[in-house]
Amino acid sequence: MIYGMDTNQNIHNLAEELNKTLDGCIAGRFLSDLGKRIYFPKGIITQSAEAKKLGKNANATIGTAVNNGEPMMLSSIKKYMPGLTPAESVSYAPTEGNPALREMWKKFILEKNPSLTGKNFSLPVLVPGLTAGISFLSDLFLDTTSPLLTADPYWENYSLIVEARRNSRIHTFVMFEDGKFSIKNFKKAVEEEAKTGKIRLLLNFPQNPSGYTPYKEEADSICAVLTEAAENADIMVWCDDAYFGLNYEQGINSESLFAKLAAAHERILAVKIDGPTKEDYAWGLRTGFVTFVSKGMSAPHYDAIIKKMMGLIRSSVSCAATESQSIILKAFDDPSTEKEKEAFKEILRERYRLAKKSVEAHSGSRVIKALPFNSGYFMCLRCIGVDSETLRQELLNKHGIGTVAIDEHHLRIAFSSVDSGKIEYLYDTIYKTAEELAEK
Repeated sequence: MIYGMDTNQNIHNLAEELNKTLDGCIAGRFLSDLGKRIYFPKGIITQSAEAKKLGKNANATIGTAVNNGEPMMLSSIKKYMPGLTPAESVSYAPTEGNPALREMWKKFILEKNPSLTGKNFSLPVLVPGLTAGISFLSDLFLDTTSPLLTADPYWENYSLIVEARRNSRIHTFVMFEDGKFSIKNFKKAVEEEAKTGKIRLLLNFPQNPSGYTPYKEEADSICAVLTEAAENADIMVWCDDAYFGLNYEQGINSESLFAKLAAAHERILAVKIDGPTKEDYAWGLRTGFVTFVSKGMSAPHYDAIIKKMMGLIRSSVSCAATESQSIILKAFDDPSTEKEKEAFKEILRERYRLAKKSVEAHSGSRVIKALPFNSGYFMCLRCIGVDSETLRQELLNKHGIGTVAIDEHHLRIAFSSVDSGKIEYLYDTIYKTAEELAEK
């Protein structure tokens, strides 16, 4: 007999407690098999947290080496982190993340999405990068019986996470028609998924690879389609907001769909995956957040789903890097941060303008056509008269230009990583090479 385990269902009693809390709640109705089994143990981490508060005389819980109340730290490491204390750099962070950073990020979400004011949403859970956040959500909510709907084209890592890792399936709708977001295609796909009684949807804006964010009227239409579908189905929407705020045109929807869906319907659960990775130019620090909101969820529901997220974190990476969290927290308090971010955004905006100008100059091409783009880091070319991988190889081997073939039809260009002075040359070469290949 394994004590603390329900041997009939192979579900730990702590998982069962969380499942009972979520019973009847929209988040509970979406749990995968793993989602039902996962829990956060009352083991070392929980007991260490208690000892940190109450163990004033001696704390013999956590597996760190401490001297005079501070974690031991090699001088060779400390000299490269002169602004951080040992506790801010080499000690373990809480599984769910630095509490001050979590609170600060929730404040930022409210500031950037004012329509969330007065809405009840969870405290963000800190994860080691946005990819990890999507992976944990897949663990929690996807299995062999639960497909995920997203736009075509889509970031190839979604397939690796959802299909290869979780053995689920990706269903798609063609994102663009007549040069704009296709509400018709989206509505048709949502209605088809609704026949199963559950819709699992991932929307990524600004989108990777297309670099597109819906305009306000398009965002309103997306939410209207989902609200209507919620009359007959449970809906979960993952809002992959990796490039949030990097918009370059007037009229683009300025808030996350997460905010628009927060109080839309009791049968809609929205999840925001975001963080400083792209928004704050901190790619390698690998720090992201996962936040939940639903009109049908209360504080105990949020607490239970966060504990399940913590169980997934604890059972995989244990916790995110402490020094990354400490650096980001300090950076947010630095008065120079916002000014520098605006300067960086202006550089990206100029590269976007140059990319747009180059695409318009080649709009007559019958071999490659640009998908609509207005935001983010990328834009995407649809290859009509040439295979995208063939074009990629020719650009790389003949011209020393690196691009990404998303699939056989789409070539992604990251204008964010190309200096402004090289953008015209970049696009001229791409179009010329594509035309030459098509003539062969």
